[in-house]
Amino acid sequence: MENEPVINLVSNAEAGAWLRTAIPLFECPDAAVEEIYYFRWWAFRKHLRRGPDTGERYVFTEFITRPKPVSSGLGHHLAEGRWLRDSKYLDDTVLYWMRGGPAGRSQTHLHKYSQWLAHAVYARSCVTGDECFAVGLLDDLVADYQNWTQEKQRPDGLFWQYDVWDAMEESISGSRTKKNIRPTINSYMFGNAQAIAAIARWAGRNDLATEFTEKAERLQKLTLATLWDAKAQFFKVRYEDGSFSDAREAIGFIPWYFGLPRPQKGYEAAWAQLIDPQGFHGAMGLTTAERRHAGFRTHGTGKCEWDGPVWPFATSQTLVALGNVLRDYPTDVIARRDYFEAFQTYVRSHRYDGLPYIGEYHDETTGAWLKGRDERSRYYNHSTFADLVITGVVGLRPRSDDWVEVHPLLPEGQWNWFKLDRVRYHGRELTILWDADGKHFGRGVGLQVLADGKLIARADRLGLIKGQLP
Repeated sequence: MENEPVINLVSNAEAGAWLRTAIPLFECPDAAVEEIYYFRWWAFRKHLRRGPDTGERYVFTEFITRPKPVSSGLGHHLAEGRWLRDSKYLDDTVLYWMRGGPAGRSQTHLHKYSQWLAHAVYARSCVTGDECFAVGLLDDLVADYQNWTQEKQRPDGLFWQYDVWDAMEESISGSRTKKNIRPTINSYMFGNAQAIAAIARWAGRNDLATEFTEKAERLQKLTLATLWDAKAQFFKVRYEDGSFSDAREAIGFIPWYFGLPRPQKGYEAAWAQLIDPQGFHGAMGLTTAERRHAGFRTHGTGKCEWDGPVWPFATSQTLVALGNVLRDYPTDVIARRDYFEAFQTYVRSHRYDGLPYIGEYHDETTGAWLKGRDERSRYYNHSTFADLVITGVVGLRPRSDDWVEVHPLLPEGQWNWFKLDRVRYHGRELTILWDADGKHFGRGVGLQVLADGKLIARADRLGLIKGQLP
């Protein structure tokens, strides 16, 4: 498929053997979904490095052509990589960023881009079941949060950021000089505060847990009061002068990634824009700005514009957020079929000249990758896919306790069967399978969850099921 211009830890020749031991297995009746599931793991493996410049730690890069890791996609790396069966790769990745800098402190370039690092560390622990690793990083995560407050927090308690250091440069609402209040960093810091509080409870540090719970609650209140544009029914950027941006942008969906909006308070109305062709619905993906806006796709092409093209980075965030809405926010504004349609469009976008491909960003109508054959863009590690299959379509929702919760977003009537196998979860081996008529796998009708081969939950139809680990 390629000439393999860059070889990191695992070469193409070694990839098959490595993947057979490293990842969960997935099968379904849609060959395109299966192909891209394995392609994305194959591409993710290309970014795994280890050497003197990483402190002999394993670490995932963002650009295949740049050995030095970049922090903008770190939250995505941890979300995708938490499903690797061997924990050493992400243990090392986190330690590289948190303790691989001068004097054993965090990397100096960690804060070059906005982060939801603490949230991602906690979310990963909910997969591995390893509280000790997260607890061991608690003081580092607290220090990291405090650094953000010193660098980016305003006197009123909200956070500001330049769009370029949100990794979302050349956006309609953005600026490289104005300290705008953005839904991105405020949602990230809310998620980080909640995660630190949860890890502090694991550590038995109840005072710290209370402190960060209060930080999260205050930031939630401020974000809802300040960044929700009631007229536009959307979360928006607010400028330094106090006015709202006149553009709805995909970053307005990010608050739901972290469960920030309160349910049944009217915020769910924002999701009507996701399925509106004048909003964010493009033939080849979810746009990063509403298509009706006069500034849509006006910044040119090829310089990392977030003024409308489809970015897998944003698609990943939006689909996670939508999954949370469909399960935790009762609403008739949007449905599972909308999630699945957006997911299938995401699958279709992974093509270049007929071959599997993942790059930086692409045209919302044609699907053409806007960096063309630029080697910098190829295998761009700036998004998730396997995590969306596992937590979204299949519906495994990681928890901190010993219960397994599965709530598929696959709509009824789409696939008659699927199987997710060899999922390493809380030290057990999970298998999740769906068989509409019981004929494909021969194990009976319905949705089933097995832990170490033992059935722990089942239902005749797709829906929420829970089972306790043995």
